[in-house]
Amino acid sequence: MGLYRNIISLTLASTSPRRRMLLKNIGLEITVTSPVCDEKAGADESPIDQAMRFACEKASSVSKKENITIGADTIVVIDNKILGKPVDKDDAVRMLSLLSGNMHRVITGHCIINRDFKLILNYAVSEVTFRNLAKDEILAYVETGEPMDKAGAYGIQFLGSAFVSTVSGSYTNVVGLPLCRIVDELLQIKAIEPDI
Repeated sequence: MGLYRNIISLTLASTSPRRRMLLKNIGLEITVTSPVCDEKAGADESPIDQAMRFACEKASSVSKKENITIGADTIVVIDNKILGKPVDKDDAVRMLSLLSGNMHRVITGHCIINRDFKLILNYAVSEVTFRNLAKDEILAYVETGEPMDKAGAYGIQFLGSAFVSTVSGSYTNVVGLPLCRIVDELLQIKAIEPDI
């Protein structure tokens, strides 16, 4: 028995195991489908607008009338620079060196498409501060492989948690999905209910 149960089938337009885990951990049954999104930033597009647009493109690419679809996109921003997923180990080292001793923002745009193809489009912002990292710590972390599929080159829920001194805002947003906000929106459209 979980905390919530589906009333309507839910599709997660994401290959992220972390997003799937967050939803499954509260009892929801999720169908996972790989979305289509070119993820190219628009000219003069703000990080929030970019994250919401990508989330919408992902959800729209797999939406079907019989399901409610959730799409999300998480980006890391420091000094107005967007850090995506590292392209290689050197890029991961570069990103982690930028984050060391500094505060950055984690922005997750999310889009829920209901069965009438109406959109709920929203975002969450969390502020994360890293302690100062030694070069050897960064290199050791990169060698674990954990940074390679994550925006900003770290995972707060695993080994990367050792780098984080403070989080202001939603912790699950930093993992990849602002769960409290998503649950509230799914309850409002009667896609889920408490499992009592």
